[in-house]
Amino acid sequence: MSETAAVYQFSAAHAWQDAQWRTDVSFGVDSHGGIIASAGQVPAYLDGWVLPGMPNLHSHAFQRAMAGLAERRGPGDDSFWTWRETMYGFAERIDPDSLQAIAAQLYVEMLKAGYTQVCEFHYLHHQPDGTPYAQPEAMSLALIEAAREAGIALTLLPVLYMSGGFDGRALSQRQRRFGNNVDGYLQLLANLRKHESRDVRVGVALHSLRAIPESAWRGLIEQEALKTGPIHIHIAEQIGEVQDCLATRGARPVEWLFEHAPVDRRWCLVHATHLTDKEAAQLAQSGAIAGLCPTTEANLGDGLFPLARYLDASGTLGIGSDSHISVSPIEELRWLEYGQRLSTRHRNVAARHAGDSVGETLWKAALKGGAQAADLPIGALETGKRADFFVLDPEAPSLAARDSRSVMDSLLFAGNRSPVRHVMAGGKWVVRDFVHRDETRIAARYRMAVMRLAGA
Repeated sequence: MSETAAVYQFSAAHAWQDAQWRTDVSFGVDSHGGIIASAGQVPAYLDGWVLPGMPNLHSHAFQRAMAGLAERRGPGDDSFWTWRETMYGFAERIDPDSLQAIAAQLYVEMLKAGYTQVCEFHYLHHQPDGTPYAQPEAMSLALIEAAREAGIALTLLPVLYMSGGFDGRALSQRQRRFGNNVDGYLQLLANLRKHESRDVRVGVALHSLRAIPESAWRGLIEQEALKTGPIHIHIAEQIGEVQDCLATRGARPVEWLFEHAPVDRRWCLVHATHLTDKEAAQLAQSGAIAGLCPTTEANLGDGLFPLARYLDASGTLGIGSDSHISVSPIEELRWLEYGQRLSTRHRNVAARHAGDSVGETLWKAALKGGAQAADLPIGALETGKRADFFVLDPEAPSLAARDSRSVMDSLLFAGNRSPVRHVMAGGKWVVRDFVHRDETRIAARYRMAVMRLAGA
């Protein structure tokens, strides 16, 4: 078999290519899991609408196991900051084995929902008391192994976390396992980059401006290890964060970042919820990605991203499931639009011109921005891209009698039963007829891990 010989040859009546529905599409998949041109052999017919797999640009895998455990009201007004204390308590109990079990279950759920890649924003580096594991990258390797088990592409983003606030205070007892100094972090990056492959990319995550002292910032940004690959950062998620940044650094978070870092298309600004008009335009013009996580942002009471202004400025965006209170690209995009409708009291906000489809606008944007944030050849059914796609169930009631003008909007806005029937990731079938190839074993191990964490 030659290097480009087709392992699979497919034809589809309808496939999403070049940001639109095309008919009678044919393509091949080679032995390396990449898409190649039609090879002339008899194709297998893909019965159903075919879409590129969606990248998930922001994930904290361990939080999947605590979804639903922070919904009981405390003695005062609850907020992101009270939720964070619950999360810290849960994070103290995670070890490499339980992390792998949780992440593998999560990644199976992602694949079944139509995500075929995940950017893992990973900060559980050390043992709970802050002592490094014998193999310092043990927790990161658990995530790589979980992604391999599930069959999902991974952009691993080890997090630099140095301080507990804008004032440079030391990490709290509950934050100790997150911490690294710059030298330790650069060594971690170097170790993990040895594990890169066609399915695994290693980038950089700077937890937030409050977690990196201003004194460390300039030398850090100039490090050679940060000059290639993607860079992700939490920013402007909460009003309190904006106020603290103004008080200590004399500027709003996004404003300060653009003054002190060469923000370009390699950067992903996660949440970026609280933006002025000027900041929204600056972010759009930079080519960086706004990493939006609407279901988590709603769950935490963060606020609403200025979507209309950002789209009008030709800004790039992608979606993530973040804390995993929902694992569905459909729901993320649905609530991205619904938040705008509730805020503005208008409909079809993401569709900026007469005749535009909300579903098509958002799906196209999230594919593009997610692929850019992942720094992998994904997000499109094109020659040279990774063979990541899914097939919608042709018998799904929500898609009955739909055509190319209506199917995408029906996918996003017509029900809660997932119509994702088959999923190919990296040239391998990982989901067939709604069932993941290894979901029974992975789910059983997950249940055992969560029971141990709960002390059951």
